[in-house]
Amino acid sequence: MKFKSFIKDKILQICLIIFGIVTIEIFLLAYPFGNFIKIYIPITIFGLYFISIIFEYLDKKRYYRNIYKFLNELEEKYLITEIINNPNFTEGKILKDVLEQTNKSMIENVNKYKYLQEDYKEYIEMWIHEIKTPIATTKLIIENNKNDVTKNIEEELNEVENYIEQALFYARSNTVEKDYYIKKSNLKDIVNECIKKNKTSLIHNRININTHELDKQVNTDSKWIVFILNQIIQNSIKYKSSEIEIYAEQGKENIVLHIKDNGIGIKESEISRVFEKGFTGTNGRTLNKKSTGIGLYLCKKLCNKIGIGIELNSIQNEGTEIKIIFPQSSYIDMK
Repeated sequence: MKFKSFIKDKILQICLIIFGIVTIEIFLLAYPFGNFIKIYIPITIFGLYFISIIFEYLDKKRYYRNIYKFLNELEEKYLITEIINNPNFTEGKILKDVLEQTNKSMIENVNKYKYLQEDYKEYIEMWIHEIKTPIATTKLIIENNKNDVTKNIEEELNEVENYIEQALFYARSNTVEKDYYIKKSNLKDIVNECIKKNKTSLIHNRININTHELDKQVNTDSKWIVFILNQIIQNSIKYKSSEIEIYAEQGKENIVLHIKDNGIGIKESEISRVFEKGFTGTNGRTLNKKSTGIGLYLCKKLCNKIGIGIELNSIQNEGTEIKIIFPQSSYIDMK
């Protein structure tokens, strides 16, 4: 709060005080008062008024400075009304009351949309679980009626299942902590489960899987890691790989899971954007027009949520490598 701005707001009062002083001086001319009285009265009136506005300025400046200080320190700035003191001047009380009412209205509005979002999320999750039943039934029918047509139908069903699973994890991605259970998991078991899920697509596309050095323990939720790994393998299948190599490497403070393929790779200029939501790149626009740009975005988001790292390196026309980095801590012993 600048003194110049404060004085500008008081300009009408100052003009009225000056007008009052001039009026008093005019009346004093009609009486035989000495010069001392004529000088003392206006100086006293103006001096007292000036002192009063100085104190008012200092009081308001201190109050508003504290508000800005608290505001800058707060991450959730809407909580400002919870920590500022009650002011001792009318404008400050009005301001605090307005902020409190605004904050209350904002919270009510946010809660309304939060409830609607939760309701929609619950519906999506319910629908996903319901749709799995007819898919499983269809797969059972296919299993009992094997031919070239049903094999193609099964492959399409696997792709549908992948998109359904993607939708489920996307719906849960903002509330990972409610469905995340950390325990010791074996990377070999995780990788084998993911390979099993993609068995039909891998065989159909004649992709060789080379796994080694995977017998390592990591502290994580295997369900979420299987999903992340599944998205990565699905990308390798889509983008013309003939071989996928998966292995783990023990570091000083982490275990790194490497997933390498020899597919078409990614342009160097696009690598920095592969984890952006909706980014499909040149490959997505030309080779796989059904690409949504959600898979790797979701992988990155989930990795951040569950506290593991993910990195991608690629050379166009040579292949892509993705690293999933599991932190290891000497003071955590998961049972």
